[in-house]
Amino acid sequence: MGTLYYGGESTPVHIEDRALAHLKVVIATKLRRGESFTVSWRHPDDQPRGRSTVWIHPSIPLRFVFDDPEPAQLSRNWVEELASSANSSGGIMLISEHFDTETIDVVADGQQSSASLT
Repeated sequence: MGTLYYGGESTPVHIEDRALAHLKVVIATKLRRGESFTVSWRHPDDQPRGRSTVWIHPSIPLRFVFDDPEPAQLSRNWVEELASSANSSGGIMLISEHFDTETIDVVADGQQSSASLT
């Protein structure tokens, strides 16, 4: 379970590592472009029923903390779905992954290779 720390919020947001890795890619891309947007998610079962939304802006501090020391392999489709929702008026709605078997290029330690996403 990863953690997202945003701004001066005293309550961190806990998100599964794989989902957080995908969210990080989309958020970093949008922030590099200077774009602001919202991110929404449903509350986990162990919290009061509901959902939360935060406004993501380049001037607000943001930190991603992952429990797993190894980076997750990314699904191109999931990143594209999240990016598409980030560009909509509703912002990103953190959704579960739709598994695919597409291959994407992965760069690790300067070496490029293909990875199957199954």
